[in-house]
Amino acid sequence: MATIEQSSATGVSFALTDEQRELRALARAFAEKEIRPKAAEYDEHSAHPADVIAKAHELGLMNLHVPAEYGGLELSTFDGILIGEETNWGCSGMGTAIGANGLGSGPVIIAGTDEQKAKWLPPLLDEPILCSFGLSEPEAGSDVAKLKTTAVRRGDEYVLNGSKTFITNAGHAAWTVVFAKTDTSKGHKGISAFIVPMDTPGVRIEQHLDKMGQRSTDTSAFAMADVVIPAENRLGEEGDGFKIAMKTLDFTRPGTAAGAVGVAQAAYELAVEYAKERVTFDVPIAMHQGVSFMIADMATEIEAARLLVWQAAWLHDQGERATLQSSFAKRFAADTAMKVTTDAVQVFGGYGYMKEYPVEKLMRDAKLFQIYEGTSQIQRLVIAKEIFMPR
Repeated sequence: MATIEQSSATGVSFALTDEQRELRALARAFAEKEIRPKAAEYDEHSAHPADVIAKAHELGLMNLHVPAEYGGLELSTFDGILIGEETNWGCSGMGTAIGANGLGSGPVIIAGTDEQKAKWLPPLLDEPILCSFGLSEPEAGSDVAKLKTTAVRRGDEYVLNGSKTFITNAGHAAWTVVFAKTDTSKGHKGISAFIVPMDTPGVRIEQHLDKMGQRSTDTSAFAMADVVIPAENRLGEEGDGFKIAMKTLDFTRPGTAAGAVGVAQAAYELAVEYAKERVTFDVPIAMHQGVSFMIADMATEIEAARLLVWQAAWLHDQGERATLQSSFAKRFAADTAMKVTTDAVQVFGGYGYMKEYPVEKLMRDAKLFQIYEGTSQIQRLVIAKEIFMPR
């Protein structure tokens, strides 16, 4: 399969630097050695991969974008997507568990004061603790303005009440950035963001959710009953929450899309190998046009998805507004992962439907990319808005 690393004669280069190649190789080796051997077992038992997270942390494969002044690597968005593709190639459940600190810490990096960053970011580097991003609610997923969690100012404190669901790593997180209404009359303009330690009295994990795929990532629902936090834990001003959430998602969506590319790449590689080995009518099934064309489409669509991911990450690193390109990448990569994994199961035939073979897991894992961090339908809404109502 051709790669997109080759330099263009026009002067636009897709070549990776030596450092980026080393990062990608490190992540691929980690995925091969530490993630893949445990993927089936952790998926079966929906187990939290604490040991794998700890090893990823030790190697520097977590908290990639924490600024250098707070002890972090301050890797670029592009560097991050190279790592994310490989860890998700290993297993998207574990890859998401490892990478979700980028989403959880994103609002602090984007909107935190110097004091907030100095307090909350360095501990993420000292030990493999987790943080999470608390936006979705039972009745407010895509329609963020409908969230019902409230935060009421009381002197130098806020009192939070409400519930969150579908929150990645929440059941094991040290703290969560919670989005809550400080003014219920203003819709999305009344949303604010708060850092909430998960051991604060009144915070209660209600349920570890049992998922179809990506089962080795904890996804939990939690409730807050009269949770008191200091006002200094608010990120930005009151009413800045929606803006902070959207900026965070613009930043993280290329990484999520890269994860989808990793899953698709894994399925494609398995399908190619199986097509070479499986013989029907006296020839390998790769020699049958119906199979070979299916695999040719897989390769083409993966490459296109990767290009969109790379473009979105590059634009973000240039300081450009990348809302449109991030949605291009997230929508196309997620849908590509679903199609490619479904076709991989088809290539394997009846064996592909059996848990003994890895492609059925990849198909289950792929579905979530079309749902979290904005469904494929929401990405289309964002794209249409950018086309018809550009800023």
